[in-house]
Amino acid sequence: MANIDMQGRVCLITGANNGIGKVTALELAKRGATVIMVSRNRAKGEAAQAEVKAQSGNDKVDLLTADMSSLASVRQLSQEVHEKYPQLHVLLNNAGGMNNKREVSVDGIERTFATNYVGPFLLTNLLLDLLKASAPARIINVSSTAHKMGSIDFDDLQSEKRYRAFPVYGTSKLALTLFTYELARRLEGTGVTVNNLHPGVVGTSFFGDGLLGRLSKLVMLTPEKGAQTSIYLATSPEVDNVTGKYFDKSKATPSSKASYDEQAGKRLWQVTEQLIEQKSNQGVTA
Repeated sequence: MANIDMQGRVCLITGANNGIGKVTALELAKRGATVIMVSRNRAKGEAAQAEVKAQSGNDKVDLLTADMSSLASVRQLSQEVHEKYPQLHVLLNNAGGMNNKREVSVDGIERTFATNYVGPFLLTNLLLDLLKASAPARIINVSSTAHKMGSIDFDDLQSEKRYRAFPVYGTSKLALTLFTYELARRLEGTGVTVNNLHPGVVGTSFFGDGLLGRLSKLVMLTPEKGAQTSIYLATSPEVDNVTGKYFDKSKATPSSKASYDEQAGKRLWQVTEQLIEQKSNQGVTA
């Protein structure tokens, strides 16, 4: 991939303290971008920030902390970005997670759904004004081929009736893909594109430090390889005007049939707005 000059471009990456997020931050910094690294853990974020600065030779690497599963934390992140940056050219919703057992966020939302979908939905909408003002701009959502295992059940969006880790993870990524396509429709003519991607099955700390984590690192892609499609979508002039697509190995490819259901995409948007409003009004997320 050519080293496209990113001087003057401001890029925000969630989940940037390890794995493909950190690799993407490093590569964008090497190309001269101003990089806003977002990490849930400040200490880990500071270590990654120092590493990215040292390896890239670029001092324009900022660190902000946020828990993507918390509505209040996402709102605080948006506020800090608005206060510090008059422009935003690339938003990369990279942070993700999967829980073996059902847990709820501080707002009472099932945690996998909150982290992988509701948080990115809220952050993207809060930063849309900056992205539009900075057009041409790009939104990139890190989905997964696991979205094909997911299903949107509007009567049980938060998996209260039945919880199985991988299908729940798949559902959160299907929701993110539906959001990508609905957002692309809404942003037509604004100069802001939005695409999503499958990074490949990457061996990172995502699978933990146990046997599965150790095995994953032996048989799966390295974070460096897994980050290639994110880097491509953030930098390549080939996708300047491409929007509403799903990429795998830096090529547009069909996503699941369910992900193209426009009615489901529109309904999910409305339901998500109502969920965020309801949880915010409960005073849990002042």
